[in-house]
Amino acid sequence: SHDLSLFVMHGRANVHLARGVAEVLGIEPVSCTAEDFPDGEIHVRLLESVRGGDVFIVQPVDPPIAQNLLELMLLSDAVRREGAFRVTAVIPYLGYSRQDRRSCSGEPVGARVIADILNSGFDRLITVDLHKQSLEGFFAIPVEHLSAVSLLAQTLQKNLPDNPVLVAPDLGAAKLVNQYAEILDLPVAYLYKVRKSGKEVSVRSIVGNINGFSPILVDDMISTGGTMMKGVEALLAGHCLPDVTLVASHGLFVGKAMENLEKLPLKKVIVTDSISQENRPLEMAIEVAGLQLLIAEIITRLHE
Repeated sequence: SHDLSLFVMHGRANVHLARGVAEVLGIEPVSCTAEDFPDGEIHVRLLESVRGGDVFIVQPVDPPIAQNLLELMLLSDAVRREGAFRVTAVIPYLGYSRQDRRSCSGEPVGARVIADILNSGFDRLITVDLHKQSLEGFFAIPVEHLSAVSLLAQTLQKNLPDNPVLVAPDLGAAKLVNQYAEILDLPVAYLYKVRKSGKEVSVRSIVGNINGFSPILVDDMISTGGTMMKGVEALLAGHCLPDVTLVASHGLFVGKAMENLEKLPLKKVIVTDSISQENRPLEMAIEVAGLQLLIAEIITRLHE
């Protein structure tokens, strides 16, 4: 595949990241247009040839999820019809990855539906920190699953508070927090919920010493910030220092996220640019670790 030309292109979901990746690779992104028609239909058009090429389309499936997914599939169809040799989806954040099983009857398995859609349009998928490793099994195409942990840990290292303790805000983040602990050689604490009733109200127990420590809460994503907020409240009640750092691969910041997070004594929020952080109305100190080198490196390996 050495003779194949390498192409990087993107939809509208994360232009900044796609351009960064192309820059590292020393190429210009493929010229194409994407616009919304008045009736809500998306129209994309390639403005240059990718015939016979090895094409990587960079587009997170983040909010608005349905729109970004459909735009990605339309781009895939366009490059296939232009005669691309191989088409790879670069989806740093994959929406619907939390719908990986049915929690009650009458529900779909949303992640499987998305996987089937992507299987139909791509030869391969590159993604970053899926919500669960097992999601790979939903795909019929090869999945390159990248981890942003070492990148985020490096960024965290530069921003460490005086007396740090890594905290998993729920048991789902326990494995993740241990990966950070191994790299940074820091103590760890775990929070877990105990349901009092069928209502959302829950009491959290804390395993590990947090008294007098500055907590660093680690998760794979910050969505509405609700999990983080409840975690911080429990930690403050347990006498940790009011000097909180949040670390996550994916910063969605949807719903009341800004409201929730602005109530907390935050020192730093560290996320990657898997989801564009360009136009965030953030009052708080947010540090963005760029994924362009990580993604450019895997593209180079796959291409060669």
